[in-house]
Amino acid sequence: MNTSPRSGPERILVIGRSPSVLVATVDALRAKGYSADATNQFDRVLDDYDVSDLDVLVFGGMVPADARRQLREDISGRSPHVTFVQGLAGIAGLIAAQVQAAISAEDLDNRDVTYDEARRSVQLTLNDCAHVTVEAWWHTSFVPPEPRSASVRVFDGQLDAGPHTIPLPDQVPSEASFAGVSIGSSARVFTVGPMPGSVTQLVPATATDNQLPPVSQVTTNGDER
Repeated sequence: MNTSPRSGPERILVIGRSPSVLVATVDALRAKGYSADATNQFDRVLDDYDVSDLDVLVFGGMVPADARRQLREDISGRSPHVTFVQGLAGIAGLIAAQVQAAISAEDLDNRDVTYDEARRSVQLTLNDCAHVTVEAWWHTSFVPPEPRSASVRVFDGQLDAGPHTIPLPDQVPSEASFAGVSIGSSARVFTVGPMPGSVTQLVPATATDNQLPPVSQVTTNGDER
C-alpha cells in the first residue's frame, strides 16, 4: 500500500454488519497495534468518522453494493492514499490478518508465499531464518446476523532459510475456509474453500434491501464500544 503521510499507528476503519464480528475485529486489530474502529451505520460513516487520514478501510461482505461504491468514491476523494480491502468472511481474526497483509503488501514476494490448492498446503521460501505463523479460519454457521467460526494455529515457530511446505490439517473444511501466513510483521491471506452460493446470494444490492434481519447499532470511537 502507499505510505501514509501521517505518523503513528496505521488507522483502520471496518464497515460491516454483524455487531459481534465488528467488535471482535476492533479488539483483534488494536491488539496488533493499529488504531481501529468499526461501524455498521453505512449512511453515517462520513458524519461519524474523519476519513481524511485512513490507511485501510475494510468492507464486510454484507455491505450493500451501492453503499460500497458510494463510500469508495467519497473516501477516495478525501483520503487518496487509503487502501480498500474486501473482507473475505465475517471472522475477526481473518479480517485482522487481511489488514496486516494489506499494510505489508510490499514486504513479501507473492512468488515466495503461495497456497497449493491441490496439496492443501502453504508453500514458502525464506531468504533468512524467520518466525513463521500459519493459521486457518472457517465458518461453522452462516446464520445472519451473527455467523460462527472456528480457527486453528497450524504452525508457529522458527524456520531456516530455504523452501518449506506446511500442510493444512484435515479439520480445515473445503468450504468457507481461509489460511493466513505471517513472516515477522508481514502477512499473506489465501482462500482455501470458497463461500457457498447460499451465502453470497444474500449480499444486498442496495441499502433498502431488507432480506437480512435487523442488527443492533455499532459505532466504535477510540476506546469506546
